[in-house]
Amino acid sequence: MPMRNQKRPALRMNMSKLEAYLRDQFGSGVRLLDAREIGAQGTQGMKDFGYGKPVFIRFEQNGETREAVLSTMRGDKYGHQFYWDRAAILMFQYETSARMEKHVRPLALGYVNQRDDMIPVNDPREFFILNEMVQGYDYFRDLERIRKKGLEQQDLDRAQSFARWLARVHAEKKDDPDLYLRRIRNLIGASECIFGLVDSYPHPYEMFPPDRFRNLECRLIDRRWKLRNYSHRLAAVHGDFHPWNVLIQPDGDFRVLDRSRGEWGDAADDISTMSCNYLLFGLYDQPKLSGPFERLYMTFWDEYLERTNDREILEVIAPFYVFRSLVIASPEWYPNHPVEVREGLFRFMENVLADDSFAYDRINSYMS
Repeated sequence: MPMRNQKRPALRMNMSKLEAYLRDQFGSGVRLLDAREIGAQGTQGMKDFGYGKPVFIRFEQNGETREAVLSTMRGDKYGHQFYWDRAAILMFQYETSARMEKHVRPLALGYVNQRDDMIPVNDPREFFILNEMVQGYDYFRDLERIRKKGLEQQDLDRAQSFARWLARVHAEKKDDPDLYLRRIRNLIGASECIFGLVDSYPHPYEMFPPDRFRNLECRLIDRRWKLRNYSHRLAAVHGDFHPWNVLIQPDGDFRVLDRSRGEWGDAADDISTMSCNYLLFGLYDQPKLSGPFERLYMTFWDEYLERTNDREILEVIAPFYVFRSLVIASPEWYPNHPVEVREGLFRFMENVLADDSFAYDRINSYMS
């Protein structure tokens, strides 16, 4: 399997592959007549920045001459770093352009595979992925058992194994300040992250009125500017490492599901996600973190810090805790929480922004 984090070579388009694509798309009666770049630098007036190099194509289809323009997108720091970013833009253009008056009509959509073959995508409606089947049970079942029957040594061992695994994952670093800023920008403002979650709550919401949401957002803007100074932290991440995305296998090992929101980010994302769920389960029994879930939480944190010595994570983790708290306090995603549980998560979410550095070993100081 190719390494996904390696720099991809430039696309190589040749006449034979282009002609093969046109035949796959429009039928065997196609003959390519001409292909050349258009819109070269200096030919677009004052506009000096573009996303791709369009190629003029002339071909013959069943005796009729047709002309078209083939366009790609180049990667850049404006949310187009990865091929799936660029694919989303091109899919949008293919789906919607024909519905706009006077817009040029899209003729075809396709992709270039690892061998530089051009493959048609015809009339897409939805995309899917096929994954392997792994035997096991969801980790949250362990947390439910712990609430009822108490903690076992294997539970502490498992929390340590999670921390060791994350330490290995996060050890892979990437030097790309623009990508780190994108990840923080998405954390604060993306539709599936903090601002999007705020908008998903009932409005007005009695338990967390609009003024509290507004104050929360203002404080997060300050954190966004603080995190501009931490772009050196860009690391490989899972992005959604919570108890419903971990499968415990019959031999006691674990596998993970549903990597989300990008390959690169801040380690604080993964650490906050799992540790905040220990808080969630603990709040079902006490208005603070105590007992078995406090032990799990401390075991997880202590092991991670021992393995990584990443004390800097405590300076950046607060907005990630806000995001995860909004998720697990959501009345839409978790409709059956007792009032006391939501109130505890909201207290934590607001208080964690008060300190410049998170005191992980004094978590209950954020619960009052």
